[in-house]
Amino acid sequence: MRRPFPRWAAVSGLVLCLLAGSLVAGCLLTSPAHAQFPGVRRTPGQPPVAPVNRTDPVAFTADEVQYDRDNALVTATGSVEAWQNDHVLRADKITFDRNTNVAAATGHVVIIEPDGQVLFADYAELTEGMREGVLRGMRAILAENGKLVANGARRVEGKVNELSRAVYTTCDLCKTDPTKPPLWQLRARTAVQDTENKRIEYRDAVLDIYGVPVAGFPYFWHADPSTKRSSGFLVPSFGNSSGLGVFLGVPYYLVIDEQSDATFTPILNSKNFLGVNGEYRRRFNDGTLSVEASVGNDKGLQADIFAKGRFSYDDTWRYGFDIDRATSAQYMRDYRVANRGDVLTSRVYLEGFGAGSYTKLDASAYQSLLTSIVQTRLPYVLPRYQYSFFGEPDALGGRLSFDSQNFNLVRQQGTSTQRLGGTLSWQRPFRGLLGEAYTLTAQATAAGYSASNLDVNPNYLSSSGTQAARAQPQVALEMRWPFVRDAGTWGTQIIEPIAQVIVGPGGTSHLNRRIPNEDSFDAFSFSDSNLFSLNKFSGIDRLEGGVRANVALHANWSVGGAAIDGLIGQSFRTNTDNVFPAGSGLEQKSSDIVTRATITPAPWFDITARTRLDHTRLTPRFVDAQASAGVPAFRVTGGYIYNAVNPYYYYDQAAVPASYFVHRNEATIGASTTFGKYRVNSYYRRDLNLGKSTTAGVHATYEDECFIFDVNYSRRFTSVNNDSGASIVLFQITLKTVGQFGFHAF
Repeated sequence: MRRPFPRWAAVSGLVLCLLAGSLVAGCLLTSPAHAQFPGVRRTPGQPPVAPVNRTDPVAFTADEVQYDRDNALVTATGSVEAWQNDHVLRADKITFDRNTNVAAATGHVVIIEPDGQVLFADYAELTEGMREGVLRGMRAILAENGKLVANGARRVEGKVNELSRAVYTTCDLCKTDPTKPPLWQLRARTAVQDTENKRIEYRDAVLDIYGVPVAGFPYFWHADPSTKRSSGFLVPSFGNSSGLGVFLGVPYYLVIDEQSDATFTPILNSKNFLGVNGEYRRRFNDGTLSVEASVGNDKGLQADIFAKGRFSYDDTWRYGFDIDRATSAQYMRDYRVANRGDVLTSRVYLEGFGAGSYTKLDASAYQSLLTSIVQTRLPYVLPRYQYSFFGEPDALGGRLSFDSQNFNLVRQQGTSTQRLGGTLSWQRPFRGLLGEAYTLTAQATAAGYSASNLDVNPNYLSSSGTQAARAQPQVALEMRWPFVRDAGTWGTQIIEPIAQVIVGPGGTSHLNRRIPNEDSFDAFSFSDSNLFSLNKFSGIDRLEGGVRANVALHANWSVGGAAIDGLIGQSFRTNTDNVFPAGSGLEQKSSDIVTRATITPAPWFDITARTRLDHTRLTPRFVDAQASAGVPAFRVTGGYIYNAVNPYYYYDQAAVPASYFVHRNEATIGASTTFGKYRVNSYYRRDLNLGKSTTAGVHATYEDECFIFDVNYSRRFTSVNNDSGASIVLFQITLKTVGQFGFHAF
């Protein structure tokens, strides 16, 4: 039951109805303090004044001082500054009555509090060490651009300011016409500024938008902008959704202590009556803990929990956990829990960092949120151990590295696998006589397996179980030979042939009938990014073997800020190897041709395209292109992706399904603008193969010094969990330092 609405600043009262603003005090305080109150001056002929000890009970400086012994009055005029008990008073004139201990200040009155708050007034009478008194025409500058103005104020014990006819805002006034009403302001008949408890309370308050009253509150309060955390009700949120109907959420934020806090949110709704969200956060000396949980009625009692802990034992070792669980995917959809992906992952881990080394021990469990992902087929990782080492250069100029990933995977329905294995590698770079850059690599990969239920998902092998081991050594030599030409005003051109030869044992395909595959499901992703990889699979459960060569030609042309960079390459092997699936581009002796091109003729335009072409017909089998053009005031982006096969269906069943060979063909377009205080982003995606739209949306934001208005609309046209698509409308308004107000519709 998380987030039909976001988190806001602390406030109390009824639901805010509209928002935005600023306060008239903004431009009343434009004069800098040093201009209003210059340094102390002496009248001509006056002897030098001895330095004042600011630790004395009362001290002051002035241009001129007069003593009325008959009436016990001391009058200081001309840039007067007095201080006592860390309170500072400045004024054009201060009269001190020694009989009543009352100081009356007039003319550019400024009071500086011990906490740094600055008060301005037309007239002030202060006593009790400036902790008691009255002020006329008070203006206060608060944190976060906050401004507080009142016709009159009464100070009590230096902790509370009782205000009459108060106005508060964080908005700046119009520079060209300061008489214009601010964007928003809170007006109140009376108000209390509690400087000790850091809150401002209002009685008979009215919210004005551009001077027009839009909402009234008998009682209202918000935290002082100088405080970051304060207990109290947060701004409520309401909306409408297909799962909840009309809903209203009223969160309460509780500050437990300096290290922890909690938020509780009851959600009233027309379909399921009631649900409750809760969040707890705590910071420890060695880490942090956060727990989000909810419970509610959704065709029965439902709940979820999302907990995260991150801790450091010392500079070397860290440990933590994630617990993400829910009683059902329907419950999360109905209550609009924050997007967590298609699968929830819970894990616990311990990791260590050394000089050139890393180790990690973890255990994981998964929960499916899609009907297309069968829960019983998801594995439990109990546990997994990783270790990586990268050594310092040795006497031969090479470096030794080692990577190991060992695991125990258990499935209720499907293959269960235990693996122990790793890759040991030695790599040495060196230069040739003609400027060639060589890299010599010697590598050995070994792994042992024990597996059961191999004849079901995700392997679908012929045997039901196995205990097997294999090892594969190989040696590779890579050569890069860059030719660089400085063409002066025509920039710099680079032509770089790249060649790599890899020698190793072949004939590993027969092992694939006995060895489970848990980490190499993406063999189809052949592109320029893994052209020169010794193993084009992402893991070691499937290994590329035999004698093979990878070649490419890289070129770059740079002129000033413009550049063109491209690469074209291909892979060759002496023998075919059916370790690669059909449509991957690697199943024959000669691979598909891979290309990459990046063109940036100017800062306002760039395009990057990757392709994979059939090596005989040069027809495209994979295309991924992205482009953008424009300036921040208006920029357009576009994307296109094409794949001759759909890899998501390859491991669904024993035989390769026909859906695997249905090509994927999608295009996206977007536009954005950033103009002053406005930002707008929009996007649209369409499946060109099916001739249907998939997603669309727009996000617009206005933000100034005191106000944020945010609108977000998105539409999903595709079906998830057998629904008919979904739309989301959200608008959110933020009065800075006061709170947020939003409406949601799903």
